[in-house]
Amino acid sequence: MTKTFIADECIRLDKFLSKKLNQNRNQIEQLIKKDFVKIKNKQNVKTGLKLQINQEITVTLPQIEPSKPKEVNFDVEVLYEDDVILVINKPSGVIVHDAPSVNEPTLVDWLKNYGISLSTISGEERHGIVHRLDKGTSGVLVIAKTNEAHVALSKQLEDKTMGRYYLAVIDMPLKDNIIIDKPIYRSPNNRLKMAIVPNGKNAKTAFCKLISNKNIQDNSKKYELIAAKLFTGRTHQIRVHLESINRHILGDTLYGFKGNDSSINRIYLHAYCLYLIHPITKQTLKIVADIPKNMNSLIEKNFDKEIIDEKISKEYITNCFTDTSSWL
Repeated sequence: MTKTFIADECIRLDKFLSKKLNQNRNQIEQLIKKDFVKIKNKQNVKTGLKLQINQEITVTLPQIEPSKPKEVNFDVEVLYEDDVILVINKPSGVIVHDAPSVNEPTLVDWLKNYGISLSTISGEERHGIVHRLDKGTSGVLVIAKTNEAHVALSKQLEDKTMGRYYLAVIDMPLKDNIIIDKPIYRSPNNRLKMAIVPNGKNAKTAFCKLISNKNIQDNSKKYELIAAKLFTGRTHQIRVHLESINRHILGDTLYGFKGNDSSINRIYLHAYCLYLIHPITKQTLKIVADIPKNMNSLIEKNFDKEIIDEKISKEYITNCFTDTSSWL
């Protein structure tokens, strides 16, 4: 599908298209980089190009190109599905989309094997992907089946009407419920990591204490189950913010976890509950992804069962974050 626009103001190209197509700037940047945006008499179009009044801009939304997905060796639980969106429970250890350094099957490969229509806004490698989870993180993820749904969900990410609540097991209790508001950017010392960087991108996370370890006699296992809510969506944000206060998610050796328990074989971070407004019906949805067996076993082993049953619910966790104004 091709759309043509005439510039009616002197404005950056990416900002102009973001308004006209109702897409975020990252999506517009991908369209420009992949040469789906043309301007008459202009070559090598750049995102920061300043438009002149009456310039003609042509945008071709990419169509799905047949490609053979990799053979997948994992299963994915479907939590919700209709004509425009799919909500799944991503397993830990699965990469969401392809990249030059990725040789293993991804969630996008699974989606293609699943045989559904997918949005094309994010390009061939990211069909349907509106937001993502790290490889080691499990949990709830929404997939867009149509470009219209993709645009609507991306807008919700920006205005915070769509988001997720996370559960994590950390190696030392928080002193109290806390909001961490510290900028994040690529670590200057380790390109695999993100870090707190003074001139980085704004990043804000709220952390809520849920359950402390019942075995408080073992100093090496003073674990705590916490919930987290993101106000921004930076790469590794929860992990970086916890590291900044000397707390680490079990299994997250990249960000400082130093436990020697061989049974800890994943990062114990799970996207538990997704909330969004349905792109078509406008109904508010809250969808829960059950905690995976390996993470659930560790929780049941280390925390009181009665408290677990009381506090691990979408209602309880949602209520934890209804008023964070007094948190520091």
